[in-house]
Amino acid sequence: MEKYFGARLLEKKVVSEEDLERALERQRLHGGRIGSNLVALGVISEAELETFFKRDPQPPLRAEETGLSPTFIADLVTKHAAAMGEFTLPQLVERVRLTMPILDRAIETLRKKHYLEVAGAAQFTKTSWKFTVTEAGKNRAAELMEVCRYLGPAPVTLEDYRSMVELQTIKSILVSEESVQEAFSKLIVNEEFMAKVGPAVSSGRAIFLYGPPGNGKTTIAEAIGRVLPGSIYIPHALLVDDEIINLFDPVSHVPVEPALAADAVDQRWVLIRRPVVMVGGEFTLGMLDLDFNPIAKFYQASLQMKANNGLFIVDDFGRQQVEPQDLLNRWIVPLERRTDFLSLHTGMKFEIPFDQLVIFSTNIEPKRLVDEAFLRRIRYKIKIDHPSLAEYDRIFRRVCESNRIAFRPEVFDYLIKNYYRRLGVALNACHPRDIVDHVIDAAHYRGHPPKLTCEAIDAAWGSYFVDM
Repeated sequence: MEKYFGARLLEKKVVSEEDLERALERQRLHGGRIGSNLVALGVISEAELETFFKRDPQPPLRAEETGLSPTFIADLVTKHAAAMGEFTLPQLVERVRLTMPILDRAIETLRKKHYLEVAGAAQFTKTSWKFTVTEAGKNRAAELMEVCRYLGPAPVTLEDYRSMVELQTIKSILVSEESVQEAFSKLIVNEEFMAKVGPAVSSGRAIFLYGPPGNGKTTIAEAIGRVLPGSIYIPHALLVDDEIINLFDPVSHVPVEPALAADAVDQRWVLIRRPVVMVGGEFTLGMLDLDFNPIAKFYQASLQMKANNGLFIVDDFGRQQVEPQDLLNRWIVPLERRTDFLSLHTGMKFEIPFDQLVIFSTNIEPKRLVDEAFLRRIRYKIKIDHPSLAEYDRIFRRVCESNRIAFRPEVFDYLIKNYYRRLGVALNACHPRDIVDHVIDAAHYRGHPPKLTCEAIDAAWGSYFVDM
C-alpha cells in the first residue's frame, strides 16, 4: 500500500522522486507513514494529504468508461425494462445508475432489435418519451433472468473497486487524540488504556482486546468504530469474470448525504460511513467466502469485502463454530499482505484488497487460543481488566444518573462491604447496569418509583448471581 501511495504521488506530480526518497529515509529513522513523513518534511500539507485520499468517482459518459461491454449494459436494461413495463429515460437512469448518454444508446440498440418501442411522449424532448417492452423483449428478458436474476444498479469492474479501496485505505486515516477522547467520553476508561488505544487505531493494524468477561470489550470495540473518520465510496455491485457480486448491504453500510450533486458522481457508487462489521459466536469460515445464490444466480459479498476501508470485529473470539487456529490460519496472509483471494463457483480465483482494522475480542487468555508466532503478528494487545473501586463507583453513579435514580453513597458502601468484599466477588464493569436494571424491574412490578435501598440491593443480588 505504501509503495502504491508513493507511486501515485509521483504519477500525479504531487512530489518529486527526491522528496519521496527523503520521506522514505525519515520513515526508516522515525517510523510512521509515508504521508505523515512528507507532511513533517513540509513537502505537502495535511490538507493536501487528506484531499489526495478523497476521490469522487466521475460519472461515465461513454460505455467504454464503465468497463462494461455494451452487450452487458443492454442486457441489464432489458431486464429492468421488463420489470418496469413502461418507463422513461430518467426512470431508467434512477434504476440502472448509468448516465443518460449511455442508456440512450442502449435503448436505441434495443429498439433496433425490436425489444423496446416508444409508447408515447408528454413533450417533444426525448426524456419525456415513454418506452414499453415488446413481446420479443419480454422473451429476451426471461432468457436473461434464467442466466442471472440480478436487477440492481450497474456494477463496477474489479479493477475500479481495487483502486477505490486503495485510495480510501484505512492506513490513510488521521486519528487525533481529541477524536479518541470524544469517542470514549461516555465510557469510564483509565489513562493507561487511552494511551494505548489511540496509536493502535491510528496504525490501522490488528488489535487484540482481551480480559475477563463483562468489562466492556465489545463496547470498547464499537467505540473504536466511532473513532474512524470520514466517509468512503463503495459500489452497489461489482463484476468479476461476467459474474455479479452484490456488495452494498444496508445492515453493514450506512449511507451519508453526499457533498456533490448526483450528476457529479458516478451513481453506481454509494457514499457511506466507514463500515463496522461485527461477528460473534455465529461466525464460520464460510462467511469469509462469496455466497452464491443458485436461484438468483449472483453472489453476496463476503464479510471482509463489506468491511473494507473500515472495521471488522471478531467478538467473543474462541467461541465460534470454528477452531481459533483455523480462523487465524485463514487470515494470516491477509493480515500481513493486506490482500485476500476469493473463488467463484466456476473455480476462478481472484484477488481483493484486505484493507480493514481487525479487532479480536476475547474472554479467554490469548496464549490458550493462539501460539506466540501469531501473537507477534498482532501488533497491539490491550488488556481490558476489572475496574478499580473508584472506576466502579463512577460507573455506578453514571448508570443511576442515566436511569434518573438518586445515587446513595451509603447504599453503595453497603453493596461493596456486604457482597463484593465479604464474598470475594471481583468488580465487573457490567454489574452496575445489571444491578440497577433489577432494581428498576422490581419497582415497576410493585408499582412504585425505583429507589436505591439496601433491600433493593439484596433482592437484585439474589436474582442476578448464582450461588454467591
